Amino acid sequence: MSTIYDFSVADAQGNPKSLAQYRGKLILVVNTASKCGFTPQYKELQALYETWREKGLEILAFPCNQFGQQEPGSDSEIQQFCQLNYGLTFPVLAKIDVNGENAHPLYKYLRSQKKGVLGDNIQWNFTKFLIDQNGNVIKRYEPKVTPQEIGAEIETLLVHK
Repeated sequence: MSTIYDFSVADAQGNPKSLAQYRGKLILVVNTASKCGFTPQYKELQALYETWREKGLEILAFPCNQFGQQEPGSDSEIQQFCQLNYGLTFPVLAKIDVNGENAHPLYKYLRSQKKGVLGDNIQWNFTKFLIDQNGNVIKRYEPKVTPQEIGAEIETLLVHK
């Protein structure tokens, strides 16, 4: 059986990054966009990261332009936006597709592990997947579920594991 550790992604500079480096961490994977109504969730994601990083939380953001063309910028423009507007310190990786024939293999895997309300496709920006410390997908959250709402579950998984 596969885990998230079997995948590699590209960082914002195009360099390969093995997800095996996150072994033993609780990981929140999020597809993001800079021009979305949910974009302010970046602030809550950063707050979660600052609160729980030392206890083992990692957040991985994957910009995606598949929903309403809300992430049109280049990887460097996206990085600049995230720094200037939200001061993000968690990884914002290379822009990818999350649905369709060009969907990144990581997202094909995540979608196969936890279906959404309307099937396996990602419905919009800021869909979140929570991966446990063993690399298993344990929960999927639709975009309207805020990072703040996930905070108690993250605390339970990190403090009471």
